[in-house]
Amino acid sequence: MNGIRAASNKGLVDWLKKSRADIYCLQEVRASEDQIPKEVLRLGLYKSWFKAVKKGYSGVAILSKKEPINIIKGIDDQEYDCEGRVITAEFADSFVLSAYFPNSQDKGKRIDYKLGFCRSLQKFLKKLAKKKKSIILAGDYNIAHKAVDLARPDSNENSPGYLPQEREWMSEFLDSGWVDTFRQLNPKAKDKYSWWSMRTRARDRNIGWRIDYNCIDEASKGRIVKANIKDKVLGSDHCPVYLEIE
Repeated sequence: MNGIRAASNKGLVDWLKKSRADIYCLQEVRASEDQIPKEVLRLGLYKSWFKAVKKGYSGVAILSKKEPINIIKGIDDQEYDCEGRVITAEFADSFVLSAYFPNSQDKGKRIDYKLGFCRSLQKFLKKLAKKKKSIILAGDYNIAHKAVDLARPDSNENSPGYLPQEREWMSEFLDSGWVDTFRQLNPKAKDKYSWWSMRTRARDRNIGWRIDYNCIDEASKGRIVKANIKDKVLGSDHCPVYLEIE
């Protein structure tokens, strides 16, 4: 979501009412808790919020029907936590993380920062894994992993989100014991994207990127029931990605 206040003016609350999910992970909320729209508050969901130090920037949140056992803000690394990029909700049998990965920016201006964030996040995930619960890392990874994950891979070889270093990290991450739940259940799916540029009306032509993921630890992949992309849901340049586990 590009700002929860903007999304609320474009149908977010109506969609939340209809979707009936147990947990919602939001990224780039661009708001502090005292700025949450009243319409969202009236839904009666438990709110877990982590904002950036810089006002109106970044920020992540988790809305849930059940109250979490514990909330962890950040990944214990102030270099990245100051940007409000990860929040974790602990439940009886799982940890659910809402993560907003940095954008590597034009000409890879922030690629070192992004890869540093990725490494730090992995260290944090290893700490969580010691508790022997399922771990779901949901969010905007700002990475299209393979050519099938964006409409025009050949012309985007040097574009942020598809840089070789980013794709390499994503491959290493998955090989280290993580499952891309959508690709696990839809290995041959094409033309399925979660983000489209608003500047070029790319959504009308489905010229998109799949950069939003629900990844789960390898030991828990047997819990996956459904994983899909809600690309008919409007209101943002991203669309929701859905995961159901048992």
